[in-house]
Amino acid sequence: MRVNAELRASDDDRHRVVDALQRHTQAGRLTLDEFSDRVGDVYAARTLGELAAVTRDLPVETASAPDTSHRDLLIIFAIAVAALLLLGIYIALFR
Repeated sequence: MRVNAELRASDDDRHRVVDALQRHTQAGRLTLDEFSDRVGDVYAARTLGELAAVTRDLPVETASAPDTSHRDLLIIFAIAVAALLLLGIYIALFR
């Protein structure tokens, strides 16, 4: 799917590019100075083409394993709720 480079960039588009720049910096592809310069370019960009130019020399990121932290938090929350319910039932029955 090809995107029209002249389309206006949204704040969400800019945030996605900054997130990608952070990952490339963590991987050692960019120095902190390069990261800072590019983030400035991202927030100055008006179009999707200008945003694409910021990462043109970086490799395309492959899809990684889904982040399970939200799922893990939901499981912990569900266990806590179940424990509280069982405690409430126990207190109600043996009071």
